[in-house]
Amino acid sequence: MRDNLGFIDSLRETREPLVEIVLQPGTRTIVVQDPALIHQMLKALGPSLDKGRLYDKLGQLLGDSVVTATGRNHVRKRRQLQPAFAHTEISRYVDLMRAEVTATVAAWERGRSLDVREAMVGLSLDMLAKTVFAGSLDDAVFRRLRSDLSVVMNGVGARMMLPDWAERLPLPFNRRFDRARAGVRTTINTAVDDLQASGHDTGDMLSMLLRAIDEETGEPLTGHQISSEIFTLAVAGTETTASVLSWTLYELARNPSVEARVLAELDEVLGERPVAFDDVIRLPYLNWVITETLRLHHPGWLVTRRTTEETRLGTWTLPAGTELAYCQHALHRDPARFPDPLTFDPNRWNDATQTLPPGAFLPFGDGKHKCMGDRLALTEMVTALATMLRSVRLELAEGRVVRQVARLTVRPRALRMTVRPRTRPRAGVGL
Repeated sequence: MRDNLGFIDSLRETREPLVEIVLQPGTRTIVVQDPALIHQMLKALGPSLDKGRLYDKLGQLLGDSVVTATGRNHVRKRRQLQPAFAHTEISRYVDLMRAEVTATVAAWERGRSLDVREAMVGLSLDMLAKTVFAGSLDDAVFRRLRSDLSVVMNGVGARMMLPDWAERLPLPFNRRFDRARAGVRTTINTAVDDLQASGHDTGDMLSMLLRAIDEETGEPLTGHQISSEIFTLAVAGTETTASVLSWTLYELARNPSVEARVLAELDEVLGERPVAFDDVIRLPYLNWVITETLRLHHPGWLVTRRTTEETRLGTWTLPAGTELAYCQHALHRDPARFPDPLTFDPNRWNDATQTLPPGAFLPFGDGKHKCMGDRLALTEMVTALATMLRSVRLELAEGRVVRQVARLTVRPRALRMTVRPRTRPRAGVGL
């Protein structure tokens, strides 16, 4: 409880492929540390595994969604949502994302300290609102949604780790969380009802979900189903994007040569025009920077699965009901696969011949439960960084080292930086 990341990292010192731990009294969990076994667990065994207790809890807290569903239910939900993450849909979102980033950066007061993580959470929520609701929420409703989502995001990680009985205690933490969760539900349900009543197609993700058909019943999704999907997307998607953007800005401030190469690439590829969807794949160095951030500061710290029957994993036979887990944060810092693992080095992704064993690098998971929003997330991050970095420079106090803390995601603790105008000439730096 005092240092969950340090504890998970320390398991590597056992040099064992499987290590049994106790997350809670009466709950035995096998932490899988060998990439080959993780690959087997996610790919070959994927169809026969449930998602495990942590996802059960997430479903209780946020509702049944594609993130928490398993088996046939997961396949059906994934098919329903897939059109929202298609290439054509994401390309339409970029202009909306860029406008939100531009407005956010313009509001930052130059020369003043900025809470970077809170700013990135706000920005991620703004981008989400535009892509999901097409700006149909008025300012007062959106501010309330923003506030409620912030409470839920800050509390859901702790609630996932608590036993069910602890959630019922009349504590201020529980009351705040429950009020905020109900507020988010109400806001989303009202937006769904209003759009259904209008009969309009606003071209956003909400309209797409209203058109989706349940392949088993042949009926449209219910308002509760749509609300659960959007609620989970809002919490999981916003939190992870905000964490990765925060860590990227932190590492760029600590590594001026890396920042200079990013700026040179932006000058070369974009010139004076704004970033567009087609530029996402035309900015290789910026993509390496994001990839390296996902390696060194991956937002996921514990991913779980559960056996539904007696299961063979490697040379081990596991009984039904065994909780399995792996930690992307620890996996991506393994010196056996990543030399000098604590050094931020985007160039490690430049070598096209570099081959990592399957299961060694899992920025978006793998197998049938691989994150279906990976392309959307990368597009958001490239758009945000390409827009921010050409307008401002975020300055870190000399010698400042920011601690990491694991809640729902691995996030920076107290990341404050000073906003400076981007005025210095950007000399070309070759890639």
